[in-house]
Amino acid sequence: MTSDIKRGVSLYSFQHETFQGKMSLEDCFRACADMGALGIEIIGEQTFWGWPEATVDEAKIEEWHALIAKYGATAVSHDFMLDYKRYKGRMMPFEEQVASVKKDIDFGARLGMKYIRALVSIAPEVLVAAAPYAEEKDIKILIEVHAPLHFDHPWIIRHAEAFEKSGSDALGFLPDMGMFLFKFPPVWKERFIRNGVPQKIADYIETAYEDRVLSEYVILNVREMGGEGPALGMAETLRHNAAYEPKRMLDYMHRIHNVHGKFYQMDENLVEPCIPYDEIVRVLKQGGYTGYICSEYEGNRWIEDAQDVDSVEQVRRQQEMLKSLIGEPTPTVLAA
Repeated sequence: MTSDIKRGVSLYSFQHETFQGKMSLEDCFRACADMGALGIEIIGEQTFWGWPEATVDEAKIEEWHALIAKYGATAVSHDFMLDYKRYKGRMMPFEEQVASVKKDIDFGARLGMKYIRALVSIAPEVLVAAAPYAEEKDIKILIEVHAPLHFDHPWIIRHAEAFEKSGSDALGFLPDMGMFLFKFPPVWKERFIRNGVPQKIADYIETAYEDRVLSEYVILNVREMGGEGPALGMAETLRHNAAYEPKRMLDYMHRIHNVHGKFYQMDENLVEPCIPYDEIVRVLKQGGYTGYICSEYEGNRWIEDAQDVDSVEQVRRQQEMLKSLIGEPTPTVLAA
């Protein structure tokens, strides 16, 4: 069964290679195009030097648009931050927060973005106040629903209520698939063991996660097992990750316009062993979702101490998986 779900990539996926100077912006575009993933999402600070503290060189903006045209890509989302604790001794007042969001709206518009992603820490009142300006710029502001938060969390419900009360179509959600972490990632476990966690404790934490044992109990038990340092750090991951239900997206589908395809590892069989993408895509299809799933690879930091990172290959594997799950038809020429 085919659907209208589209495939994209957050260039955050290539953070390891771009930071080390191994991939240029065009290399990132080329890699995405080779995978047939033509939706491009960015974090402004990663892709454009100087943002948001300094003015971005106009030549870099022109390069961006030239690459969009050259590779037939679509600018999907500019992911922005709101550093409301920027100044020592005071929080940024409400008016400055709204002005900061408007600055990112302007930047997203310069790049031709459809959406800008707001971190979940931003108060709904700030986004509601910025919504009319976003409407003028034909941009939607999407709050990221990211673990440990989820669609039944009071903070997310507060956003949803504020968005509906505002009546603005410029406000929505961007769910991060990391909130559907059904198993403890093997790359996490292996890294913690390399960091000194005893095998017995690592096995216990992995099993406890999959048995949905309350995180506080797991941390206490690890202490009683003699765990300290890295072992407690591994146990602490249970506070910040959980296996929420993908079907909870259905009640919010009318405001879901972009999806972060978070993943930590793709095996040679094109399977992400911890996040149930088959169920996720089924729910998105059921809800009539027609936006992008943008790959967001975050396994690099868990393996870079032990092996070379190949983010492009990992993203390629996820894109092949998504292509199959979405039911994307094979181009006629290739099929022939």
